[in-house]
Amino acid sequence: MKRVFSGVKPTGHLTLGNYLGAMRQWAEVDQHRSDALFCVVDLHALTVDHDPARVRRLSRQAATLLLAAGLDPELCTVFVQSHVDEHARLSYVLECVATDGEMRRMIQYKEKAARERERGGSVRLSLLTYPVLMAADILAYGADEVPVGDDQAQHVELTRDLAVRFNQRYGHTFVVPRATVPAVAARVMNLQEPASKMGKSDDVGPGIVYLLDEPDVVRKKVMRAVTDSGQDVVYDREGRPGVSNLLEILAACTNGNPADLSGVYESYGALKKDTAEAVVELLRPVQARHKELCADPAYVEEVLRRGAEKARAMARPTVDAAYRAIGLLPAAETGAVTGAVVSAAG
Repeated sequence: MKRVFSGVKPTGHLTLGNYLGAMRQWAEVDQHRSDALFCVVDLHALTVDHDPARVRRLSRQAATLLLAAGLDPELCTVFVQSHVDEHARLSYVLECVATDGEMRRMIQYKEKAARERERGGSVRLSLLTYPVLMAADILAYGADEVPVGDDQAQHVELTRDLAVRFNQRYGHTFVVPRATVPAVAARVMNLQEPASKMGKSDDVGPGIVYLLDEPDVVRKKVMRAVTDSGQDVVYDREGRPGVSNLLEILAACTNGNPADLSGVYESYGALKKDTAEAVVELLRPVQARHKELCADPAYVEEVLRRGAEKARAMARPTVDAAYRAIGLLPAAETGAVTGAVVSAAG
């Protein structure tokens, strides 16, 4: 059986883009056809200035929403990254294989570092190196596939490069994974800025639909979505990005095809109305289940505890093998040597 790994970063409230681009696929497909692990990658949230209490709150919320979206702990492993030490252990070893040039070529690093500098802030070293931590997240579990949005595909390519390089230099240790990207709505765009991804870092963004938005809020955001010049409803990602984004969202919500749907509508208003209602109905069961889970926090805690135990047991053999391969002395041998030295001294 194939092994799948993916995760969500608790840097903001999860969005419609997170759900359509990843979480729904995980729940409806991946956990049923594979040995799947899904993780709240909280260590990645530390790469920029943050409020510690907010990171903890959003980490819990993200874990709860993963379960609310349909992840079943009887079918897959759900856990928090920082609860499994093997991620950090392997990350440093992979930093010793990666190069500075590779890190600086990462598109997300360039974009985020530029934003930090524009704000007058400093760029943390972890922002540069976190793609290596992401590689460690994946390689520690021997994942065959990594379902991601297309904006993360470059990071999976880096992971593949590091795995191949490590295997060639130090002996076969890692499975070389591949990225899988949903065919529709792989990258849901901001309703107000259709050239930009619907990110989760802006808590009050009018172009961002959050999974926990009330139905009336969802409707208002969709009805106010930016469209394009002209009147025809045409699916053209390059020439008509606003309308095309709405068509892709509607298609993803209704299992349709955006090009086919474009021929159904004669006005932007009708398209917006149907898209808004489709999003509301899509989110309704997720929000209802989230409410139930929030009323039973002990259940969520137990799922995360058991998930971390299972993940730790899965990752440790691979990470230990990587330590041996790269030349580090196994812990058991260290103990034996120390004992011999103490005995001789006595």
